[in-house]
Amino acid sequence: MFGRLAPPELNVLVLRDTDVVAHGIRQALAEATPEERPGLERAAALVEQAAAAPDAALFARWVHERLASAGYDGPVDSVRAVKVLREAAPGLSLRQAVQLTKTAAAHRP
Repeated sequence: MFGRLAPPELNVLVLRDTDVVAHGIRQALAEATPEERPGLERAAALVEQAAAAPDAALFARWVHERLASAGYDGPVDSVRAVKVLREAAPGLSLRQAVQLTKTAAAHRP
């Protein structure tokens, strides 16, 4: 038998710059005038919320964005959604697209 016995797993690296953004906001907050503080405090809270999001939620958001940009508004975990996702992101294998659409269905935006 030639080739692989099992298809490769989905290997996606999630990059987060929230720590850099949070540091910049904290610095700005330390030097802020009383008028600037409420906005910066709100920004800091939003960055903390974004940093706390699990990877699955980021994958789901990415899938929903790709499907929406392709004009697809049907069920996210359907065969058609897998096809649309693979057309929107040609480098995805069938297995990866299926896994991503299942994740997206479980984490609705």
